[in-house]
Amino acid sequence: MNSQQKDLDKKTAFFGYRKIKASEKAGHVLRHFNSIADKYDFMNTLLSLGIHYLWKRSAVKAARLKKNGMVIDLCGGTADLAVLAAKRLGHGSLIVVYDINLQMMKQGIPKIAKAGFSKRIGCVQGDAEDIAFPSQLFDGAMIGFGIRNVTDMGRCLREINRILKPGGSFMCLEFSLPVNPCFRFLYDIYSFHIMPYVGQLLAGTRNAYLHLPESIRMFPSPDDFSRIISAAGFIQVQYKRLTNGIAVIYTGVKP
Repeated sequence: MNSQQKDLDKKTAFFGYRKIKASEKAGHVLRHFNSIADKYDFMNTLLSLGIHYLWKRSAVKAARLKKNGMVIDLCGGTADLAVLAAKRLGHGSLIVVYDINLQMMKQGIPKIAKAGFSKRIGCVQGDAEDIAFPSQLFDGAMIGFGIRNVTDMGRCLREINRILKPGGSFMCLEFSLPVNPCFRFLYDIYSFHIMPYVGQLLAGTRNAYLHLPESIRMFPSPDDFSRIISAAGFIQVQYKRLTNGIAVIYTGVKP
């Protein structure tokens, strides 16, 4: 057992509302996404009423990706952000979908091929907290709805900073909570009652769709998460709320 593993065994982390050993979180996340990978895109579209496509388009636009540059889509899953980025960038661009979950990426590969981007988008399996690429390689980095599932967000953000070139852009799209109290009340009812019921009915798992709202509520507020991004070495850190705050786009630059 290496020193990093020993350190994780001493620390705790949250998987939804459950407190677990930090060393166990990656396994929980892997099993969670394995259980829903084949229905992930369908359920996202159904449960968000299709709004997630608008969020993702807004996020890629806000990412300020460099034309013909090299971009990494961390926790890229089924490659929605990567495909959108490829449509915006020039033919000289190269995008890497990087995810620890092979089953999720397998769902994205046909999507990449259908869009005609097989030569411009590649998939690599790996850990976002220990990115298997050299420093200062990428012009831009994106992570969509994934950072709340890593064990150590600070470590993940420092790794993203490491692999970016100076002046490289960073964009994170993540869930948050509605600003309006009435909207938040209705959102809570939807999140904790309707979503798990639909998850059980159509995806065969209630727990996976109960974990989602729990993990959102354990995630830092936009102001707090912006400070975490800044502490990882990024400058010009900003955020923009979408749909009354259900989703938030965070951006920053490597100095």
